Amino acid sequence: MSKKLTADATAAAPVSFEEAMAELAQLVAQMEAGQLPLEASVAAYARGSELVKFCAAQLEKVESQVKVLEGEMLKPFVVTGEGEQ
Repeated sequence: MSKKLTADATAAAPVSFEEAMAELAQLVAQMEAGQLPLEASVAAYARGSELVKFCAAQLEKVESQVKVLEGEMLKPFVVTGEGEQ
């Protein structure tokens, strides 16, 4: 199930946050397994950095949208227990 890194994989921009996170998880698993040669490890690290930047930008974009929806004031998220109403 291990995919090898190719030049195409390192150049393709992620389509969505979820796709980027899935690819990032796959890269981390490959690197943790220690089965990648040195050059592939460096390429995986570089691609991982790109994916992290993409995800961070997506999260900032969503946070900005939430601020607009909440009138520039983020409200704390409160989790209630199952029995509480």
